[in-house]
Amino acid sequence: MSYRPMTTQGQPRDADKSRGKEDRWREEDRDAEDWAANDSFKRLSREEAAALRAKEPPVSPWRVIVVQAAVGVVAALLGLLFTGRSEVAWSMLYGAATVVVPGALMARGMTSRLSSAAPGLSAVSVLLWESVKIVFSIAMLVVANRVVQPLVWPALLLALVLCIKVYAVALLWRGRGRVELSETKKHGS
Repeated sequence: MSYRPMTTQGQPRDADKSRGKEDRWREEDRDAEDWAANDSFKRLSREEAAALRAKEPPVSPWRVIVVQAAVGVVAALLGLLFTGRSEVAWSMLYGAATVVVPGALMARGMTSRLSSAAPGLSAVSVLLWESVKIVFSIAMLVVANRVVQPLVWPALLLALVLCIKVYAVALLWRGRGRVELSETKKHGS
């Protein structure tokens, strides 16, 4: 005979735990039903979705890549100007390339027809291309010391960080477009 702790109702404590899980599941199901019944969620028709896309166009990944490349070139020129050392400029260009080249590879993969075929396939495609981008970036950093001679790591990392920050700026471009659109509607233009 084994010892099993009992609850105050005389049932084994294990039964109380499983019943608690079932109750929580029922509560989650009710919450999901309430959310589905909520009027604030509305499935868009094809025309409504097209109008929403026209009102809030996505930021082109190629625009982001071009701006990243421009930031890298400007950073390298500024590095050359302030230090007078060409190895700083080359290191900064290589740092920018470790962001731009894998980003362009991912943008190419994400803008292909296959990536936009089905929602499930699109999700897998995003994960695949993001993985390729990360692996390619790491590989470029690993061989950096062989490609750029002599390599200035702080300069490389500074350019890399500056180019990565362009992603945050791209989010602001999108937000600024919304602000401009709402300002236009307020003024009736």
